[in-house]
Amino acid sequence: MQSDDNKPRLILFVSEDWFFLSHFLDRARLARQAGYRCIIVARDNGSAARIRDMGFEFESVPIDRRGLNPFAAIKDFLAVRAIFKRHRPSIVHNVALKPIVLGALAARSLGISRIVNAPVGMGYFFSSSALRAQILKPLLFLALKASLNPAGSKVVFENSDDLKALVESGTIRRNDARLIPGAGVDIDEFSVRPEPEGPPVVVLVARMLIDKGVREFVEAARILKRDGVAVRMQLVGAPDPHNRGTIGEDELKRWAEEGVAEWLGHRTDIAAVLANSHIACLPSYREGLPKVLLEAMASGKPIVTTDVPGCRQAVQDGVNGLIVPARQPEPLAAALASLCGDAALRHRLGTAGRKLAEELYANEPIGRQTLEVYREVAGPE
Repeated sequence: MQSDDNKPRLILFVSEDWFFLSHFLDRARLARQAGYRCIIVARDNGSAARIRDMGFEFESVPIDRRGLNPFAAIKDFLAVRAIFKRHRPSIVHNVALKPIVLGALAARSLGISRIVNAPVGMGYFFSSSALRAQILKPLLFLALKASLNPAGSKVVFENSDDLKALVESGTIRRNDARLIPGAGVDIDEFSVRPEPEGPPVVVLVARMLIDKGVREFVEAARILKRDGVAVRMQLVGAPDPHNRGTIGEDELKRWAEEGVAEWLGHRTDIAAVLANSHIACLPSYREGLPKVLLEAMASGKPIVTTDVPGCRQAVQDGVNGLIVPARQPEPLAAALASLCGDAALRHRLGTAGRKLAEELYANEPIGRQTLEVYREVAGPE
């Protein structure tokens, strides 16, 4: 048996420990089965011990995703570089914008050329209309152009919109771009169950962020209440203090007290949350390929989402869900009302979604595609 010292080292560099657990754990397990020694690099938000108990090495880097201080960025770069230097990885897989910039620069400074970059969702600065985001967006493009696709690297996208945009802008080379649709879903854990009794339950599962369309969801709930539609609107998720678009607990509690939308807070039993709902909703401004939509599809739930990158990759309008314009509560409310009043339509869309989840988004094929990218980057043995 090959000892850990002789195994090729794979560094997975993500922003947060919880994001590794929710989006990359299954792929890391598959990589370990394929013979890689996996080192997870992320901020420790309390899950480091759990990750180590699963048999992975874990290195903590306290990177602030909101931070724009150049001196803090230099400190972060040096911390990441020290970790890379200590572990001497065969392959570095950077996920999300800040890890891409820091991780790619650190790897290149050490002569590590086998890099996989995954710009999932493109982040706050690409979806926000705030002045600060618009000012900084050109600088971010410059940083990405320098770090996203260095020689020897591959770039993994979750949706074709982002891939096309960055190829056409000259930020990456087309022959280095790979499309892997999302993080995969456990189609056994997320299974089809009969609809619960009572009025339809519409659930939005996400971090409580402005760019997830949370406020549009609440405004749509007000419209449905005004129009006398029998429905329960539920928000499931916590604020994210490290994201500039976070919605505070006070506002979430006010909505619950108003009786317009229930706030269930952070939940780990998402399969049960979906099983106890009738409709999944994600009125996001922009995504990579949202895992919760894949989970909803596997659970046989119809989806209402927005016509934006990532969301329209998962949902085919009229096939497994309904697509509405982003940032507009009225059409969102109308789509939800149509599903609330039509159980046969919900069943038809949900059944099609389950079929798509099984064919396209199950964990195993997603993991195999990721391993294939690692093989391409590693080159001939």
